[in-house]
Amino acid sequence: MSLVLEEVKAKAEVYYGDKLCKEKSKLLLKEVGLPNGFLPLQDIKECECNRETGFVWLKQKNSRTHKFEQIGKLVSYGTEVTTYVEQNKIKSLSGVKAKELFFWITLNEICVDDPPTGKITFKTPTGLFRSYPVLALKVEEEVKEVKEN
Repeated sequence: MSLVLEEVKAKAEVYYGDKLCKEKSKLLLKEVGLPNGFLPLQDIKECECNRETGFVWLKQKNSRTHKFEQIGKLVSYGTEVTTYVEQNKIKSLSGVKAKELFFWITLNEICVDDPPTGKITFKTPTGLFRSYPVLALKVEEEVKEVKEN
């Protein structure tokens, strides 16, 4: 059963396929001032964005665990990731957990400091939080080479 209500989906921009969904999710993150490497999903089947409400839904074939090497953190992404985005912030996040010591902790909010300090903060429903350098979640943009004739 999907977590997304049909009314929300009716007003959303919908994209299918891994390549297009990765491109659109990175573009959206960039538009709202968040690091483009936060959603390192694989085999994305569908992504939806309702720009009016900020609701975003990503659906991938399988759950995925990713290690952010620069900060040494494991993050688990479920098959469905939902959130609301606004400038410099992700809120009401579901489907994402971070490993802290021996426990997986649900993340529900992420924000980049404004004015910029170079930090990004991850918050849990219980009020716990951790801050890391924003650069730890950025990935280099792919540069397309253009051959001159």
